[in-house]
Amino acid sequence: MLLNDLRDYIASLLEPDRFRDYCPNGVQVEGRAEVRRIASGVTASHRLLKAATAWNADAILVHHGYFWRNEDAAVTGIKKQRIAHLLQHDVSLLAYHLPLDAHAELGNNAQLGQRLDFMEHGRFGEHDIACYGELVQAQTLAQLTHKIAHSLQRTPLVIGEGDPTIRRIAWCTGAAQGYFEAAIALGVDAFLTGEISEQNVHVAQETGVAFIAAGHHATERYGVQALGMHLAEHCGIEHHFFDLENPV
Repeated sequence: MLLNDLRDYIASLLEPDRFRDYCPNGVQVEGRAEVRRIASGVTASHRLLKAATAWNADAILVHHGYFWRNEDAAVTGIKKQRIAHLLQHDVSLLAYHLPLDAHAELGNNAQLGQRLDFMEHGRFGEHDIACYGELVQAQTLAQLTHKIAHSLQRTPLVIGEGDPTIRRIAWCTGAAQGYFEAAIALGVDAFLTGEISEQNVHVAQETGVAFIAAGHHATERYGVQALGMHLAEHCGIEHHFFDLENPV
C-alpha cells in the first residue's frame, strides 16, 4: 500500500482534524513510498525503532510520536539519533495521539474497557475521550484490582478505603489524573487511569471514590495494536506489535 494512501485511510478512521492535539497526527517522518510491513508500539523510542527496523518494517505506527507542543524544536541529542535512524533506514513514522485515545472502537479507552469488561455509558473530558459506565458484574475493589493486574500484567496502585463494592466506573488511559474530580461528579465508585498525582490521594480519601493508577504504558498498549490489526486485515499489509516494557 502506498504510504499516502495508508495515511489517508487512517485519517478516514480516526478523523485527526477534529482534535486540538499537542503534537502532529499522521506521518511525522516520511520514509519509502510503499508499505508492506508496519510495526507498532506505544512510544517511538530508539529501542522501538531498532526493533522495528530489525524486523524490516517499512513504517512504524505509534501513540506517542515526536514534535510535542512547547518542546525544543532543535534536532539534537536523542531526537537527532531517533530521526537519523528512521532516515537511514528509509522508514516512516506515523503517530496518532488524541484521535487514537478517542476512537469508539479502536481507541485506547474503548479497547481497555473491552479488556476489563466495562460497559460504556458515555464520554466526558476534552474531546470526549474519557469513558464512564459500569462493570459487567459488580466486584469488590480487591477483586477488580486483581482482575486489572492479571489482564494488564502490571500491579496497579490503588487508593481506596476498605474493600467497597465497585459498580460504576470511569476510565481514561495514560496521564488523565486531572479528570478525577469530573469522574467523581458523575457518581462513580472508582476512577482508573495510567498515572497518579499527589493531590489525587487526598481527593480519593476524602470522597471515598477509589483511584486506580494502572500504568501509562500498560493502559495504552491496546489502541495501537487494534489499529495495526485493523490495517493488516483491511489494507493487506503485515503487522507486528512490539510491547517494550515500561514500568510507568
